[in-house]
Amino acid sequence: MGKVYFIGAGPGDPELVTVKGQRLIREADLVLYAGSLVPKAIVQCAKDGARVEDSAPLNLEETHAVMMETIRDGGMVARVHTGDPSLYGAIREQMELLDRDGVAYEVVPGVTAGFAAAAASCRSFTVPEVTQTLIFTRLAGKTPVPDDEHLRDLAAHGSAMCIYLSAGDPEGIQSELLAGGLAPSTLVMEAYRVGWPQEKVVATDLGHLAETARENDFTRQTVFLILPGQGTEDAGTAKSLLYDDNFKHMYRK
Repeated sequence: MGKVYFIGAGPGDPELVTVKGQRLIREADLVLYAGSLVPKAIVQCAKDGARVEDSAPLNLEETHAVMMETIRDGGMVARVHTGDPSLYGAIREQMELLDRDGVAYEVVPGVTAGFAAAAASCRSFTVPEVTQTLIFTRLAGKTPVPDDEHLRDLAAHGSAMCIYLSAGDPEGIQSELLAGGLAPSTLVMEAYRVGWPQEKVVATDLGHLAETARENDFTRQTVFLILPGQGTEDAGTAKSLLYDDNFKHMYRK
């Protein structure tokens, strides 16, 4: 039997796929990609004769059936997901079916949109003496969130946040974060289709989060970076000790 590789395709830029991920796409007999979020340019490196299929119109069982056609013939499958497969990647249920059928698989990590958005913004999630914690989360919607993971409860920590899958309700994001105690002046980066040719990144503050999103039509495929302490004049005055002249470690005499 063949093998399945779940490959993180990154946020959309074909140059942000890992070397390993790109090699496996080139070697695969079946390239099954999530066409609603993964640009076709990422899978155009598939070898001649490879089957390239868009999984967007398929349900779980249909996706599994397509993979099994190649697996039973001893072929290799590149199952290409957007961003990193471990974050909102819906790979667990696919793996359960592969386990049931005795199929080997491996996961290849990718660049998630939150990190690509921070890079496009030239921002850091962690700032010395401001915040050393990053929370990835989402608003409750069609997919609920656990009772102790509502946005206002997480906002109460005052840490950096990266909010996915919530652009359809920017007013909900804003009200929940304010209810959690974050200041209206909190810096927010709104990143639309980061890594795609249509990429647009806009800086605003929490008090204007929803207004900015609506003005720019950021109602889908947008991640919101919540960066406490970085929007004020005195933010970031503390520097990392790593490069401080008085900070000694085993590699610096």
